[in-house]
Amino acid sequence: MSMTPREAAIAALKGERPDALVPHLELEFQLAEELWGPEKRSLRNEHLEGVTGQKRQDMLKRNADNWVEIAQRYKWNVITGLHWLNLEDQCRSFEYVKQTAGDTYMLSAFADGTFSIPSGKNMVDHVIWLTENTQEALDSAERNAAAAIDHAQTAIQAGAEVILMCADYCFNDGPFLSPTMFRQFVTPYLTKVVTGIHEAGGFAVKHTDGDIMPILDQLVESGADAIHSLDPMAGIDIAHVRGLCGSRVCLIGNVNCALVQAGTKQQVQQSAEYCLQHGGVDNGAYIYATSNCIFTGVPIENYEEMLRVREELGYPK
Repeated sequence: MSMTPREAAIAALKGERPDALVPHLELEFQLAEELWGPEKRSLRNEHLEGVTGQKRQDMLKRNADNWVEIAQRYKWNVITGLHWLNLEDQCRSFEYVKQTAGDTYMLSAFADGTFSIPSGKNMVDHVIWLTENTQEALDSAERNAAAAIDHAQTAIQAGAEVILMCADYCFNDGPFLSPTMFRQFVTPYLTKVVTGIHEAGGFAVKHTDGDIMPILDQLVESGADAIHSLDPMAGIDIAHVRGLCGSRVCLIGNVNCALVQAGTKQQVQQSAEYCLQHGGVDNGAYIYATSNCIFTGVPIENYEEMLRVREELGYPK
């Protein structure tokens, strides 16, 4: 019996090669309204302001059904997109997805809590705070991690199996914090959140764009099940990362999102083929994805070309 999309994703997250089409997820898919019109727009908190009772539940149910339709159309393994709702509405939406699709797909939620790159206007103040008020910063990191664990565990109890941790740490030329500072201010708390996710029965996927190579060892050390997005625009080569990590951690992404947005179909094909060849066709422990997400403005034809390559090369039938 062939694996369900959910089962294939679980295998990849465990470091295995699924007996199925290579798993696929996108951190976000922002083209629903463009494809199907405003009646299929992705529901966000602001769309539910002042809406209560049965009408609210009807909107959540339609939104959940829309995400199942997208997952079916593009052969996703993990449903994302519900994170735009508050936690209570996400949890109710998990129920609606399961009513429609059962356990076909993994469900996801977002939670992190670790220090990320601050906004440009706050960068200097943030560094001064870390260095001059170290204990206060560490206490804050502890509180943030605890809150993220609570959020993640609530989502997992409601049906989420994948927690996407989306604090960005790196620019294209390296991490915002030096590896030494990262080990002090981030790694212990990243590890705590990952451990909390595992204790609740979930998988932890650590997302960060940029050049992660100076802190790759710490990301792996945290115990995260997977690393996303393996950013080629920052020089990240999935073959090199695979060589360093083996199957100790699942790799997600590396299809160049700039090419999916503005490249030719041939360029998309070349990037996609490279990721499949070096990410997981031989090794497993890989989930196919862009190096960011399918954001507004991406030509759907390029995304569908990326998926065509997956159908052609993403594990033998």
